[in-house]
Amino acid sequence: MISKTKEHVLIIGGGFGGVKAALELVDDERFAVTLLTEDTDLRYYPTLYHTATGGHRANSSIPLNQIFYGKVITLVKATAETLDRKAKTIMTTTGDLHAYDTLIVGLGVITNYFGIPGLVENSYSIKSQSEVARFKKHLHDQMLSDRRPDLNYVIVGGGPTGIELSGALPEYLEHIMNNHGIKRRAIHIDLIEAAPRLLPRMPLDTSRAVKRRLKRIGVKLHLNSIVQGATSEDLTVNGKPIRSHTVVWTAGVTNNPFFTENHFVIMSRGKVAVDTYLQSEDSIFVIGDNANTPFSGLAQTALVDGKFVAHNLRRRASGQLMKSYSAKQPATVIPAGPYWAAVCWGNLRIYGKAGWLLREAADFIGFFDLQPLSEATKQFLTEFQHQDNCEVCSIAQLSAARA
Repeated sequence: MISKTKEHVLIIGGGFGGVKAALELVDDERFAVTLLTEDTDLRYYPTLYHTATGGHRANSSIPLNQIFYGKVITLVKATAETLDRKAKTIMTTTGDLHAYDTLIVGLGVITNYFGIPGLVENSYSIKSQSEVARFKKHLHDQMLSDRRPDLNYVIVGGGPTGIELSGALPEYLEHIMNNHGIKRRAIHIDLIEAAPRLLPRMPLDTSRAVKRRLKRIGVKLHLNSIVQGATSEDLTVNGKPIRSHTVVWTAGVTNNPFFTENHFVIMSRGKVAVDTYLQSEDSIFVIGDNANTPFSGLAQTALVDGKFVAHNLRRRASGQLMKSYSAKQPATVIPAGPYWAAVCWGNLRIYGKAGWLLREAADFIGFFDLQPLSEATKQFLTEFQHQDNCEVCSIAQLSAARA
């Protein structure tokens, strides 16, 4: 039973923004915090590509019970469906009601296939652990069935996820071949992007540097290329088929339907309109990927948003005026193949191994933002562990570790 003397903060969404907001509020006795989320773990999106290419599941997944261990918080596994503004309640898909005094919404985005025929049925994604597991299983099954790599591994989307996966996939496929004694053959990676260049939202010089790097490691780039359809045998791009049984869609996302279904004000970018305090309306804050702010869509932005809203709630509870939001461009670090990354932060550019080391440091800081130092260190060290649902590969990795 929640005390009436406390302000009940209901947070919907267990991503970076929601979890960070909860962490900033749970130790303040003036608040009773409930975190309502579909998952029992926080998905650490920056390293999902690594898990998808042989890395350990734990590297991209943090149990919420671990994050909030020893803290007074109500964790609810459910899907938010209906907002009643007058009653100040959220109804879940199971019909349960959850009341709030203040609501923070950070639901993240969902995959958008743009209605392209056959794409849902004939492509893979790496936005969740279940999707990652399905993708890894396919890679193993196809390789073991044909005793050779696929004709082409096609990745759609020239943003960070597509680039990260394109750079990491060849090495992982070589591991599978080596572990199973499959004759080594050339691996063909195709990266499809509808825009005239990679990373269309980033500076041109960074785009060019990443393009040179991918071409150097053998990734074939298809720019100005529109996907028109997919079957189990090929992907149609600009009217021509690319033969493949392995198409990975990383190209499109759209805002969570919760907002349109519950009549939030949506801006031209598809994001929710918010004021200078990240409020969409009285007592309701929208953060992270869902908010119409300059740098929404980045993990660092979601963390900043969660912390910002929590601090303003604490100021308000102390009788102080809330501060205005000031969007700051975070550093972007994009790996592209082994031991290479591009760093873009304002006018600063770093490419190569130094960039990769900075990405490793950024991941450690990201883990530390959400956990105590000891747990963050354990999380970071899983970067160097491998995991496959394959006994042969597991034995091979164990043997290599002991050698």
